[in-house]
Amino acid sequence: MSYEKVEQAKSLVIGTKQTTRAIEAGTVAEVIVARDADTRLTGKVISLCQDKGLPVHYVDSMRSLGKACGIDVGAAVVGLK
Repeated sequence: MSYEKVEQAKSLVIGTKQTTRAIEAGTVAEVIVARDADTRLTGKVISLCQDKGLPVHYVDSMRSLGKACGIDVGAAVVGLK
């Protein structure tokens, strides 16, 4: 389900650094996190989402998440604007 959401999204923020900045700026509506991503990468983003009250959805694969974003590499975190 979340892969389709990412594919249909008009505006995305891809990656932990960019997503973290976008969350802090208040421009993200929800966040998608890959379960197979390193928790050291995703932990800060998930914690920040909890603090800001943003919904966090999980998908199984970084590779599939990256593909849904239209990139050739895996993505650990994606923010939907």
